[in-house]
Amino acid sequence: MFRPKFPTMPAPTGHVTPPAPVEPTAVLPSVQTPPVAPTSPAPSHPVVQLTPGTVLALVGGGTAAVLVVGAVLVSMLLAVAITGASVAVVAVVLRSLLASETKRR
Repeated sequence: MFRPKFPTMPAPTGHVTPPAPVEPTAVLPSVQTPPVAPTSPAPSHPVVQLTPGTVLALVGGGTAAVLVVGAVLVSMLLAVAITGASVAVVAVVLRSLLASETKRR
């Protein structure tokens, strides 16, 4: 009941051709060619030129990102602080209501 049931592999259908035999080829010695002088390969990625404008844009973008993340974190901290303060006020009000009710009896 709890044992997995594995599907069976289906048999190939249609006409199956056997693999073609590979015939060996003769290796003939050739005339030695002088080695080619190594050339410097072209860079695989384009080179990025940092101009003063791009540096200014990067610094401005980084500053904006830091300011946005800071504003989000400060707003979350403020929301937690306001929620904690409101819960404390509700607790004080409930405590005073319960204390006043027990004094009346």
